[in-house]
Amino acid sequence: MASGTLDFAGRFYALTGNKPFPWQTALYDRFIAEDVPRSCDLPTGVGKTSVIAVWLIALAAGARVPRRLVYIVNRRTVVDQTTDEAIKLRDNAAKSGIGHLAISTLRGRFADNQEWSVDPSRPAIICGTVDMIGSRLLFSGYRIGFKSRPLHAGFLGQDALLVHDEAHLEPAFQKLIEAIESEQNRCKDLNKVRIMALSATGRDYGGNGRDDGNKLFGLTEEEKQPPEVIPDPPTEPIHHLWRRLKAEKSLRLHEAKSEVVAERVAELASAHEGSGAAVLIYVMSLDDVATIERELKRTKRRIVLLAGTMRGKERDDLVEKAEFRRFLKGAEPGETVYLICTSAGEVGIDISASHMICDLSSFESMAQRLGRVHRYGEPIGHVARIDVVHPASFGKIDKKTGELKADELDIRRSKTLEILRQLPSMEDGVHDASPKALGDLRERSDLPYKIEDAFAPEPTILPATDILFDAWALTSIRQRMPGRQPVEPYLHGIAAWQPPETHVAWRQEVEIITGGLLDRYPPEDLLENYPLKPRELLRDRSDRVFTQLALLAKRHPEKPVWAIDDRGAVETTTLEQLADKEWKDRIEGCTVLLPPSAGGLNGGLLDGASEEADDVADITSASATSRIRVWSDDPEYESKTADLRRVRSIEVSTFEDDGAEPRFWEWFESFPIEGGSTAKGKVRWETHVSDVVCRTKQIVAGLTLPPGVADAVILAAKLHDHGKRWERFQITLGNLDYPNVLLAKSGPRGARLSEPFRHEFASVLDAQADPELNRLTGELKDMVLHLIAAHHGRARPHFGIDEAFDPERPFCETQALADETPRRFARLQRKYGRWGLAYLESLLRAADWAASAEPSEFVTGTKEVLR
Repeated sequence: MASGTLDFAGRFYALTGNKPFPWQTALYDRFIAEDVPRSCDLPTGVGKTSVIAVWLIALAAGARVPRRLVYIVNRRTVVDQTTDEAIKLRDNAAKSGIGHLAISTLRGRFADNQEWSVDPSRPAIICGTVDMIGSRLLFSGYRIGFKSRPLHAGFLGQDALLVHDEAHLEPAFQKLIEAIESEQNRCKDLNKVRIMALSATGRDYGGNGRDDGNKLFGLTEEEKQPPEVIPDPPTEPIHHLWRRLKAEKSLRLHEAKSEVVAERVAELASAHEGSGAAVLIYVMSLDDVATIERELKRTKRRIVLLAGTMRGKERDDLVEKAEFRRFLKGAEPGETVYLICTSAGEVGIDISASHMICDLSSFESMAQRLGRVHRYGEPIGHVARIDVVHPASFGKIDKKTGELKADELDIRRSKTLEILRQLPSMEDGVHDASPKALGDLRERSDLPYKIEDAFAPEPTILPATDILFDAWALTSIRQRMPGRQPVEPYLHGIAAWQPPETHVAWRQEVEIITGGLLDRYPPEDLLENYPLKPRELLRDRSDRVFTQLALLAKRHPEKPVWAIDDRGAVETTTLEQLADKEWKDRIEGCTVLLPPSAGGLNGGLLDGASEEADDVADITSASATSRIRVWSDDPEYESKTADLRRVRSIEVSTFEDDGAEPRFWEWFESFPIEGGSTAKGKVRWETHVSDVVCRTKQIVAGLTLPPGVADAVILAAKLHDHGKRWERFQITLGNLDYPNVLLAKSGPRGARLSEPFRHEFASVLDAQADPELNRLTGELKDMVLHLIAAHHGRARPHFGIDEAFDPERPFCETQALADETPRRFARLQRKYGRWGLAYLESLLRAADWAASAEPSEFVTGTKEVLR
């Protein structure tokens, strides 16, 4: 065994607490050889998430692999346990001689903690769903403002390994990231993405990953051929893997009339009562979930529900429930408990049940379900019972003709049934459903159909073209634009059997910011300051959402509602207007934001009959960005806002007649908002610029950039805030000591200007006369000026008409700069690629953000205006 392999085994154990399986060692060897496999076909339960540990050890060993790993899970994922694995790796990294890791998730406990974007030279693990990662890659990040979209696109689309877990479930997204990779190769981006598709039930991704020199990666031959008798107790890592492959699972098929499938599932589940088992139940429809729950509750059985339509908070809270924890590895035995799931519990969730009852879905879905039973093959001798209830016939009766008509999904389900009948027989009517038996099906030539023929129908996959990439990259154009399509169909494809969906959330501001306050505090700006987080949102079919909204509208017709489209534009309306049947389709693909007083929430599910709902926007978890909204007259105001930075101050009412202080609703966050002018304290202009330059030098020192580019980024840092020196900007900071003192950041208070003066625009005008800049070549000079212009999200490609001015300069100068800005953007994007340019912009923006978060010095004693 090579010394490098020995080193890998030791580091792997230090990181994970386990000795590596042979396939993990083989994957490490591929990484070291700079041969990252594009496709990995690995059975469920063999530790696919350990790809993260293998990558990290290879990176520490000097392999030329990307420094950020982006782990992408299917959108139906409920509990992102990949994050727990990443935390374990971070905590153990020091023992392995590996530097400090940044960990972020785009949902759950670490949602948007910004660790991953602070220092792009630092190794980072980013975990997220197809929606969260995909929308950001396309410069259209869901529920983030236009200012942050280029940063997310640049840092996810450069120097990153995109690991797409269960890639066969999202073929449209797989094709999309392949298109991005191809476009980056064509445009010669700086640090192109790499792609790795993981799957337990692989599709052929158009030949990618199966070419000579980069063949499909999987288990080693030794792993795929377990002996008849597996050593007990196990003494080698491969013995544990063999146990998982040969875990005994007995599958029985039960025919039932379509209208009684759910009742039959409930009946079979009831047979386990008193066994002390953890029993898993899968069904495809929410109606069936309700039926089974009702039947099982008749005898007060212990039940927990898992549905993709649950609000994020309730989904995240499930893992703390005792009933749910019975399905986790190492759980203590107890009373019989039932976990009822829709497809949300099939993917990306590491659970292991004693037994399972389910209805029949398509083959790839059934493979995922089977992988959640007796997952680790322990204890030896346990035989998991799996009961699958299928309809006597597939399809629906046409009311006019009386004929049975099956849609494409029904046809695929019927083929799945025939393939399951080909599993090896354990006894009469009982089939072997072990992972090895399922895997062996792929090698058989006597099946009635190909395995892929029993997969759910592939959606129509829309081609992502260079024209679309161009349109999506124009992030400073916030309005709808001809030719710029919504990104959702490109993430998931278009499928007739997957109807449109709508998100719903609850916020207090919907009924506080009304009337004239909407003009002063536009909802779009408020949502950019205080974006919706995944824990606040639930997601359901648009037709079901409309039905529940109509029920709410009957009781609360005048309650205000914000309807948010895919680009973040907000329509303010009422429940009565939103529930108008003539406009039923306008909520498709939108987010409906309700006031909590309207109700509509029951156990995390949308329920128009419920009067209950709550606002969970304020996050206090120490592992995520903390934020709070507090009233200025709150007696605990000071303690609640200590060490936080004000994001927004909303003057809700004034009491001028009696001389009382006006009342403010103030929003705070533990990190400064992107582009915000406030901080925990006042910061001198000279201090901030020096801090940004220092941060920029630290970042570029850890990167490999083309000649001259690092120096250009540092020069942009020196010049980026020159426009803040003007009196007009100092007024916005509430600085009454100008010109004796120049501030870059105000304390928690500031003033307002009647016009939207942009200090970046003024900074570019000022920088054009800088001698150091004018010694650069034309291309590097372009870069410096663009980085200054774009460091708060503008200039991609333009400044708005109302922003392209500087009262200190003549109109001809400002107009010339306004005209030149988009031309400069186009030149640089052609040179560095769309994602490459966004990446370069974000080096300065990351340094600016980090310097704002932790200034080296605060200043006291300056005068300031009061609000």
